[in-house]
Amino acid sequence: MSVLSDSVAVVTGASSGIGHATAVELAKHNVKVVVCARRADRLESLVKEILDAGGHALAFPCDVTDRSQVEGAIEKTIATFGRIDSIINNAGVMPISRIEDLHVDAWERMVDVNIKGVLYGIAAVLPQMMRQGSGHIINVSSVAGRRVFPGGSVYCATKWAVHALSEGLRAEMASKNIRVTIIAPGIVRTELAEHVRDDGTKDRIQTMLREGEPLESVDIAHAVLYAMQSPAHVGINEILVRPTSQEP
Repeated sequence: MSVLSDSVAVVTGASSGIGHATAVELAKHNVKVVVCARRADRLESLVKEILDAGGHALAFPCDVTDRSQVEGAIEKTIATFGRIDSIINNAGVMPISRIEDLHVDAWERMVDVNIKGVLYGIAAVLPQMMRQGSGHIINVSSVAGRRVFPGGSVYCATKWAVHALSEGLRAEMASKNIRVTIIAPGIVRTELAEHVRDDGTKDRIQTMLREGEPLESVDIAHAVLYAMQSPAHVGINEILVRPTSQEP
């Protein structure tokens, strides 16, 4: 039996990409998976996929930019299972553009999803984890949280923020048996590339996806599993995963 058997994990941004793959992989390890995202139809399809494979999953549609919806999903999870062992704050958007283009609406969207969405997830699960005396908070960031590139200023700023708040939370929770992990992927073949607004940046990313050998979502799901399966006294604080061929 997996060390994760019968544990309860919440995955945000689960309707596609890394979130979808992570939910599937966790279910294979007998985790009771709660999947959250805005696209309810995709969540229903994901739950069916997991159930058909013999796993256990529930869907609670929610928009991570709405604090009340995130709280509602977590409350339903606790009411159903009586606990939450981990949350994977994965929901994110990447409508990157150059500052001079002044796509302020896109800036606000990135702040709302990439930063506030993570904070709302943390705030919703932390009281229950503190009552339990255990828990694991996993925040999906990016290599963009380590290096800034032209066109990515605001996106990178949101991912640097995820790194900062994760490290601060880790230090604060160290004495409370609550682990915090940052997962920082490089180039991954997901829908995020379709969000890019800057043509030059979008062309570079599409070229890397087409001509290189990018990561697949399941590669990041395996990194999440590695962190979660580590013994309770082992805190995997950060995992940076790039394609072997990725230079920057």
